[in-house]
Amino acid sequence: MTTPVLRSARFAELTPFEVYALCRLRVDVFVVEQECPYPELDGRDTEPATVHLWFEEDGQVLATIRVLDDGGTRAIGRVATAAAARGRGLAARLVEAGIELCGGVPITMGAQSHLEDWYGRFGFVRSGPGYVEDGIPHLPMRREPA
Repeated sequence: MTTPVLRSARFAELTPFEVYALCRLRVDVFVVEQECPYPELDGRDTEPATVHLWFEEDGQVLATIRVLDDGGTRAIGRVATAAAARGRGLAARLVEAGIELCGGVPITMGAQSHLEDWYGRFGFVRSGPGYVEDGIPHLPMRREPA
């Protein structure tokens, strides 16, 4: 096994194979494993300021997130790790890289409710009432600049 490589690109810089691999991982995690009723396409992946971060090993995408530019804030989301790659700390490393990428601005996210404490270790706190998205309980979270 080789060491996973951290990759980063805006949508326009992604190859068709990378787009497919990132989307395939999301479908595997969100649709197949979590039984979401439909893929979570919101059009924000293609925004010029959106940055996609992922770990790749031997040509396979192991984990991914995206960082959105919401003007005065940034948003981290679409955190997904392949089942076979879990337990290696890849998602945590991606969230840390995403936070670093955001610089000194507040960061928001819509987190799955059961992951509130996990995101809390990165400085995110609940910022409003919970809600259901794609049949899964979520809650808004926010991280202020350090």
